Amino acid sequence: MKKYFGVAVGQMNSVDDVDTNFRQIVNLLSEIKKNDEIDLACFPENSLYMRIKEGEVIEGLTLDHKVFSLLKNEANKRGIFLHLGSVAMRVGGQLRNASVTVTPLGEVSITYEKIHLFDIDIENHAPVRESDVYLHGEEPKILELHGWHFGQTICYDLRFSELFNWYAQHAVEAMLVPASFLVPTGKAHWHVLLRARAIESQAYVIAAAQAGQHHSLKKSGLRETFGHSLVIDPWGQILAEGNPEGPQLLKVKLDLEKIKAVRKQIPMANHRRLVQMKR
Repeated sequence: MKKYFGVAVGQMNSVDDVDTNFRQIVNLLSEIKKNDEIDLACFPENSLYMRIKEGEVIEGLTLDHKVFSLLKNEANKRGIFLHLGSVAMRVGGQLRNASVTVTPLGEVSITYEKIHLFDIDIENHAPVRESDVYLHGEEPKILELHGWHFGQTICYDLRFSELFNWYAQHAVEAMLVPASFLVPTGKAHWHVLLRARAIESQAYVIAAAQAGQHHSLKKSGLRETFGHSLVIDPWGQILAEGNPEGPQLLKVKLDLEKIKAVRKQIPMANHRRLVQMKR
C-alpha cells in the first residue's frame, strides 16, 4: 500500500454536449505534470453530460461510446486512474446516475450507482426530480486503487450519514463525493457536511464539484452550481478548495500516516456501540 497517494480534483463547468465536456476534461488533465506524482484524477457529477433544463430528455451513454475510448487513451498515456464522478449511463435499457472508473491499462467500468436520488423542492428554486429519469443504485461500493480503499458516493448521498458510516466500518481511507450542488444548498450545507463526514469517518474526503453558470449548447437554458471543490483530511481540515466560478484543477497528496494518527488519537472504531450495519 502506498504511503502517499496523489489526487487531482477536476472542478468542471459541464454543459449538454459530450464532446465539449471531454475537451474540458483533457484541458484539466493537461495541467498534471509528471513530478506531481498523481495517481487518480477525479471529476464531478454530470462530468460528460449536464442536463441544463429540467425535463429535457437524457439519452444516456453506454460503455461502447467513443468518448470512453478517448478517455482510456488519456488514462493510459498519463498512467493514472480517472474517476468520472457521475455519468448518465444506460444499463439494461434503464438510466443510472453512475460513477465510471478508467484504469491506466485502459479498462473502463461502472463502479458505483447513486443510491439516493435528488427529489427536492427548495424555496425559490424549481423542483428537481432525479427519480423521473434514473433508477437508484442498491448498495455501497468500495474502489481499491494501489491498496487504498475509496468509498464511493454521489452528491445527494452526502446527506445520508448511514452510507458514510458503512464505509467507516469498512475502514476506507478516503471518500469520493462528486457533486453538482445547487447554490442555495451549497451555501448552507456543502462545507459543514463534507467536514463532518471526514471527521466522523476519520478518512479523507474528496469532493469534485460542478461550478458556475452552465449555458445550454442545444437549446435555451441556464443552470448554476455552487463550485468550491474540496479535499478534506481526516481531522476535518480543508487541504484544498476550488473557486465558485468554473473549471479548476486541485492537486493534493493523501498521507496514510495522517489517517493512522487521527485514528490512534480518537479510536472510534473501538468505541462504536450501535448495531453494526449489514455487510
